[in-house]
Parts: sequence; structure tokens; C-alpha cells
Amino acid sequence: MPDTAMLLEARGVRCCYESVEVLHGVDLRIAQGSVTAVLGPNGAGKSTLLSVLAGLNHPSAGEVLFDGVPVRAGAGHTLVRAGLCLIPEGKGIFPNLTVQENLWMMTHRGTSRRQIEDRAFGRFPQLTSRRKQAAGTLSGGEQQMLALARAVSTEPKLLMLDELSMGLAPIVVEDLYDAVGALAREGVTVVVVEQFAQFALKVAQQAVVMTGGRVVHSGPAGDVATHLAELYLGGQAENGNAPDAGVTGGPAER
Repeated sequence: MPDTAMLLEARGVRCCYESVEVLHGVDLRIAQGSVTAVLGPNGAGKSTLLSVLAGLNHPSAGEVLFDGVPVRAGAGHTLVRAGLCLIPEGKGIFPNLTVQENLWMMTHRGTSRRQIEDRAFGRFPQLTSRRKQAAGTLSGGEQQMLALARAVSTEPKLLMLDELSMGLAPIVVEDLYDAVGALAREGVTVVVVEQFAQFALKVAQQAVVMTGGRVVHSGPAGDVATHLAELYLGGQAENGNAPDAGVTGGPAER
């Protein structure tokens, strides 16, 4: 997409945990207004890549650019103010606070409580009747919905989702990805990291497949969906690991 502005770029990114390198020269280009699925089995390096993109981990080599500006480790607060929003694996809500109080946490960008609530409940009306309820008492799907509602209430430029489907029933995941698709149609740029590909590929235009800390394929989502099993198996064989039998199936129903 040469004529489309790149909102996020990773160039030759490497990342280590102590002396072990877990990302091996990853390149990634995220076009403004696009939805990109980053796919791969457990241990592929997907979540590590996301943490580097969000400025939470420092790359040992390479660089990340958000909206043309270099991303520095530890500058997460600056990135948030610039419009980058990350929903980490495990939802990232405050279970002891009410739904309403969780939403109020997003007023740090100068948006009023009223605006935050209007946007959140307007997008996710199912949460309206839960506003006074402790977030930790919601169902898993409602907690993930709250995490999404809180994230989009500040109208971010870039929304990054880490394992949105984890631990949820397929019907719940489908509803959440319908919401992600609606956000994308409104112009929000989305990067979604998933082990289970089938839902992410329904809303993505582009897809990247990772195994063993490397990008083994990138291209249109339709092409990746067609050749997904081959890409996973090929990447695993190249890295000497057995494939994860669950990578193309749905999440566990809970």
C-alpha cells in the first residue's frame, strides 16, 4: 500500500529477555485505517512484539515508529496521549472498581466523565445496566467488552489487542470481533494479536504470521486464511518445533 500513510512501523526489531533473544529482526508496517492480524502459535513472539510496539519493552536492535516518531521504552504514557491504546492479555481491567469507575480512569486525556460514559455505553449498551457493578463480578465476555469500551472511549488512533479471545466461548468472541469490525469501519487502526486465527481474519485486511520470533509470512488476510495451516506447519518445521494443534481452531469455551 505505497500510497497509504504508515501509522506504525517496526524495522528490524530484536528483543531479548536476559540473554535469550525472542524476536529476530521483525519488520512490520501498519497502514493508517487498516486492521492487521498478527497470528501464530504459543511462543511465537506475538505478545513480546506488541509490548515493544507499545513502548513497554526495549528492543535490543531496530526501531519502532508511531506516527513517524520513534517509540522509546518507558514512554507508554506519551504514546497513550498520542493516541495509542493497548488492551493486554487478560483484559487489564480493575476488578475492585465498578464499571463506571473503570471508565473514569480514561479521563487522563482530558475527556470528561460524561463524554467517556456516553461513548462507552453508546458503543456497548449491554454495559449500561452494569455501571454500578464491580468489574470483577462481570462475566469474562463482559469484562473484555468493558476493556474495549474503556479503550475506545478516548477515540484512539491505534488500538492494539492481545489475545482478545482468550478463555471465552466462540459466540462471545464473535460478538467482540463484530465490535472490532465496527470500530475499523469508523476509521480506527487496529492491530490484533491472536493465537486463534479464524475470528481475527474475518475483520483484518492484512495478516502477519509469526513462529519462533520471526515473521514467516505477511500479506492480504484472505491469502493467509487460505494457506494458514501450511504457513504454521512450515514455520514450525523451520524452527524445529512441533505445531500447536489448536492454532486454527476456536478458543476454549468458558
